[in-house]
Amino acid sequence: MESGPAVLAGSVFALFGAALLIWTGARTARRAPVAHGVSPVSAAVLSTVFGVLFLVLGVWVLARV
Repeated sequence: MESGPAVLAGSVFALFGAALLIWTGARTARRAPVAHGVSPVSAAVLSTVFGVLFLVLGVWVLARV
């Protein structure tokens, strides 16, 4: 009974992390700003770090189900 919310949470974390990584990569490849009003390097690095973090968290939650 408790595995349903865990599967949903793990899927959301993994999808968000993967989407954030894809979006950051696409913006960086086109040399477009990742976030407006922020240093391009720091925005790309922070976005990549959080994308990896969410993806790993999602995989970890799904592995524990």
